[in-house]
Amino acid sequence: MTVATTPDRSARKHVPERMCVACGRKQEKRTLLRVVRTPQGALELDEKGKKPGRGAYLCGDHTCWESALQRKRLEHALRMTLTAQDKQLIKAQASRLAAAPDSGS
Repeated sequence: MTVATTPDRSARKHVPERMCVACGRKQEKRTLLRVVRTPQGALELDEKGKKPGRGAYLCGDHTCWESALQRKRLEHALRMTLTAQDKQLIKAQASRLAAAPDSGS
């Protein structure tokens, strides 16, 4: 008689996943970039993913950043109205991603 063994749960490590608010693709959390609305109401890029506040995740693809801005996906996800300064921050990040040689996901 053989005994069925279950895989050791400690051998599998949980990898958190998040969804890009623009394209809807699920990816590992560490591969996405986080935009956060701070408790003071300011918009900031959160490179480490640890800042307090309401966050939204975007791919490293510049088209997702542009789409999130045009289709107001960020405003909806962050529950705020973006100011002209906030929009410039997002456009600048999209430009940096477009200029990067290995941009995209």
